[in-house]
Amino acid sequence: MAPRVASSSITRFSPLLRWMGITLVVLTVLQLTAVLVLWDWAEEPFRQLVVERLINQAPMALIGLVLMYLSSRLEDSSEDRTPVLWTVCIVSGLMAVFLTAALPVAFSGDQIMAQQADQQLAAKRGQLEMARQQSKDPAVLQQVIKQAEGAGQVPPGATEAQKTQSARAFIDRQLDQLEGQLKQTEQTAKVGLNQRRFAGSGGAIVLIVAFTILCLGSVL
Repeated sequence: MAPRVASSSITRFSPLLRWMGITLVVLTVLQLTAVLVLWDWAEEPFRQLVVERLINQAPMALIGLVLMYLSSRLEDSSEDRTPVLWTVCIVSGLMAVFLTAALPVAFSGDQIMAQQADQQLAAKRGQLEMARQQSKDPAVLQQVIKQAEGAGQVPPGATEAQKTQSARAFIDRQLDQLEGQLKQTEQTAKVGLNQRRFAGSGGAIVLIVAFTILCLGSVL
């Protein structure tokens, strides 16, 4: 009697799990539809947006399908393959196919992002190197001194040596600021690229495996 009561109690949660799962799957479809209605596959930004949305929303669909799978397994049914399990199988298979098709676009996006990061870093390095070369020019040093005098930042009794020292300190601070900006740009680029590679492309591969296992497990 006790096992039957426990089984009946567990079975009561089956409809709740099923509808929670269906809700998550429908939400995923709506999130993707919001992007797909703007269809412009010829444009690279649109392709990257679709793939990014697909990869980001796929985990929610996976959780929903798992809940639907569990709800069907919890039910005391004589059918080995219920309509819910067939639905889980079909949707999981489609998600695995879509994610597999999205991998080339995701990898292409990784390369584009890496190229853009390299261009930004090259521009920052060029600015820093140019500033270093200009800082060695005596004319630039004199120009800084004149600007400081015009702005009233030089004491009236300052000697030429003091003016030169103050101007040199100002230029060094500017160079230090540029170096700090370069390091920050490098760190931001590395973090963004690694996040896209591991959480984006790498996550897509993991999701493909998960959807495939769920697809096969729901009918085998």
